[in-house]
Amino acid sequence: MISDEILNKYDITIGIECHVQLATATKLFSGADNDARDKSPNSVVSPIDFGLPGMLPVLNREAVNLAIKAGKALNAPIAQVSRFDRKHYFYPDLPKGYQTTQMYHPIILAGHIDAPLEDGTTIRVGIHHAHMEEDAGKLTHYGDYSLVDLNRAGTPLIEIVSDPDIHSAAGAKAYATELHHLMTYAGVTRGDLYHGNMRFDVNVSVALKGATELGTRAEVKNLNSFRSVEKAAEYEFRRQVQRLESGEAIVQETRGWDDTKQVTNSQRSKEDAQDYRYMPDADIPPIVLSSEEIETIQATVPILPPEYRAKWQTLDVDRSVIDALLSVQAYAELVTAIQEQSGDAITKRVANWFASALGGKDEENLATEVTLPTRDDLVELATMTADNQLSSTAAKEIFVDLTRGATNPRAIAEQKNLLQVSDEGAIIAIVEEVLADPTSAKAIEDIKNGNDKVIGFLVGQVMKQSQGKANPALAQKLIRERL
Repeated sequence: MISDEILNKYDITIGIECHVQLATATKLFSGADNDARDKSPNSVVSPIDFGLPGMLPVLNREAVNLAIKAGKALNAPIAQVSRFDRKHYFYPDLPKGYQTTQMYHPIILAGHIDAPLEDGTTIRVGIHHAHMEEDAGKLTHYGDYSLVDLNRAGTPLIEIVSDPDIHSAAGAKAYATELHHLMTYAGVTRGDLYHGNMRFDVNVSVALKGATELGTRAEVKNLNSFRSVEKAAEYEFRRQVQRLESGEAIVQETRGWDDTKQVTNSQRSKEDAQDYRYMPDADIPPIVLSSEEIETIQATVPILPPEYRAKWQTLDVDRSVIDALLSVQAYAELVTAIQEQSGDAITKRVANWFASALGGKDEENLATEVTLPTRDDLVELATMTADNQLSSTAAKEIFVDLTRGATNPRAIAEQKNLLQVSDEGAIIAIVEEVLADPTSAKAIEDIKNGNDKVIGFLVGQVMKQSQGKANPALAQKLIRERL
């Protein structure tokens, strides 16, 4: 186990390449279905995906539109002219012998994103560029043979290449999380990490503090959760420092991540420049876009997470509440609509209910779906709570009912007998009965002697006598008046 003292001698530098599967109905160059989830192998393919002789690709215009939207989310300009190239290599899941990509003229130019960290600060990560390309198929290995599934071949992707601006594993996780938010909110991708809609390749290098050159990097491929991005970066930092401290060199290589053992494993060495024999793809014309066309498409991008965070600054809620709201776009939209209609006080209650009663979807998007309550029902529920007609516990119970398809908070409260009694006359009678009870004498004496905390016992007795219906704040006020 390497000590923190030794680790502190080194800096970590991280750059991340992210493959984002575009949310189109069909593939990048063919009319085959772009959704291969739960489909039989080689069932959503076309002659173009198989690379059969004489087949000509036709560019999917919707994929171009989604790339343009991604550019806005990345604070990056869109190239008015971009081109496709052929990247040649042989692999069984690439039947035509080359991948169609954008090597020299990508559609998305340099940009940046600001990723919030747990401590409330942010890191700015530069986007070097993002290019469009097609995915390859999938190989499944069985001992001495392998099977090829081309369902994924031709899937439209954008590959987002960051600058090496990240210097902690927590920063890598924050960047991956924010990138996922931006791409899903902009409608670029479905964002299903479990099914590989976004995959992260994390490049890690270490060097002594103050060094003028970066260390040799290792690339950890195909990570599909924010947690694995963080843990893989942490492991690589320790592994590389340990090698350097032992006098060993870092090998530039591709490594895989074993999520069960929480370690990386060497897969293959990687030279500085592989010769892919790039050449312009003669079958696909350049993408030529006008400024007006780009602006029209980007105008359809909805509110993105940074703008939501700015809107919610006045709510004065914890970072965990903001994260829970942003984890599901529909939550963010609904809470913002309530804020615009009813102000911050009502919205703060609703925001806290979303965070405490539902939390956010987990990063693999496997959380149970909920029914989104209506804006009017949530405003009514928050108003009833603010008016002390409901306890906080009862309000949360009704909120959960609303997320399960129920409507009309007042009707639910009446049906479940949850409405608080705020009638002074009714509560006074209960308070006087409690104060007259011999079991209250000790508490009354303690309060008179300065032990104010004991008043909670008396309030509890009032709540018990009223079967939980008394307004506790009013009960406490009336007890104090009588003491």
